[in-house]
Amino acid sequence: MTVRRRPAALAGTLLAVTLLAACSGEPEPAPTSTVAAPVESVAKSAPPAVPTVWPLTGVATDEVAQRPALAIKIENSREARPQTGLEAADTVWEEVVEGGITRFVAVYHSTVPDVVEPVRSVRPMDPAIVAPLDGILAYSGAQQPFIDAVGAAGVQSVIMDAGDAGFTRDPNRYAPHNVLGDPVAFLAQDDGERTTPPPAQFAFARAAAHATAVVQGTATRHLDVVLSPAQTSAWAWEKKSGTWLRSEGTAPSLSTSGVQHAAENVVVLDVEVVDTSYRDPSGAPVPETQLVGSGTGLVASGGRTLAVEWSKKSLHDPVVLTADGDPVELAPGRTWVELVPTRTGSYSTS
Repeated sequence: MTVRRRPAALAGTLLAVTLLAACSGEPEPAPTSTVAAPVESVAKSAPPAVPTVWPLTGVATDEVAQRPALAIKIENSREARPQTGLEAADTVWEEVVEGGITRFVAVYHSTVPDVVEPVRSVRPMDPAIVAPLDGILAYSGAQQPFIDAVGAAGVQSVIMDAGDAGFTRDPNRYAPHNVLGDPVAFLAQDDGERTTPPPAQFAFARAAAHATAVVQGTATRHLDVVLSPAQTSAWAWEKKSGTWLRSEGTAPSLSTSGVQHAAENVVVLDVEVVDTSYRDPSGAPVPETQLVGSGTGLVASGGRTLAVEWSKKSLHDPVVLTADGDPVELAPGRTWVELVPTRTGSYSTS
C-alpha cells in the first residue's frame, strides 16, 4: 500500500507560522460552531377538499343517494309528445330507430320523478348505452334477441310484457303510446347486484365557467342536429337559465308540465348506423347505432361549442371525450347526447 507523506520543507514552514502566531499576542479566532442552525418549520396548507357531486351530473351535493342508475326507454314520435318526466333525467341519449323517428334512453339518479310517459321498447344499441352504468333498464318489451342482449350486457331488465311491477296505461292516450312508468317501483326491484351509486359517465368541471367548451370553444347561439329526414333536434342557448333549450324542429320540446326540455350540455357524436336483420311490425328494418369504436363530434356548454373526438373501448366502457388529445370536461348539470348517423345526419351551429 502506498502512503503519501507531506514534504519536509512544507512541514517546517507550517510549524514556524504556528509559533509566530502564538508569540504575537493576537487573540485566537473563536471556534467555528459545527451545530446546524435550527430550520423554521413551514406549515403546509391542506389540499382543497374535493366536493361531493352527483356522479351523472357533476353537481355538488351534501350526500349522494345510494341507489343505482335507472334508465327508461321513452318514445319521441309525434304521437308520444308531450312526454312526462323527461325533464328530470340526468342524461338523455337520443337515437334513431326504424322509420327515422327517434327514441330516448333517459337515465335517472339524482332525481327520481313520480311518473314517466310514454315508455316503449328496447333497441339493439341500448346495451352499449346502459352497460357502463351497471344499473336497471325499464322498457315495455322487445324482440327476444334484444332482451337477451340487455341481459348479456349485465344490465337488469324491468319489462312490462314480462309482468314486472310499475307499468300502467294512461286512459287519456291510445296504445302503444300510453304506457306509464313508475320509477320508484322500478328501483324497488333492484336485484342487489347493481353498482350503487353508478359510476360517472362523463368528466365534469367544478364550475360551468371552467368547462372545456367554455374555455376553448366558439360562441354559439343555435345548434341544429338533423338525425334523419323525420327528426331535427334544435338547441338554442339561453343565457338567463344557463341552459340549451330544446325544440322539435321549430316547435319547443315540452313536458306535460309545460316546462321546455333543457340541458347544460349537449354532446353530439358522429356514429355509424347499420340496418340489422330484424324488422319491426311494419316490416321496416331495425337499425343499430354502433357505439364501440371512435369518431368525431361536438360539445356545447355555456353558450359555446367545441369540436371533439370520442371513443368507447368496449361495451362496458363509457364514452370518452377529448379535444386535441386532452380530456373534455362538461359543465355541471344535465347532458343530452345526440347520436347522429354519419351517412344520413348532420349538425350545424350559428
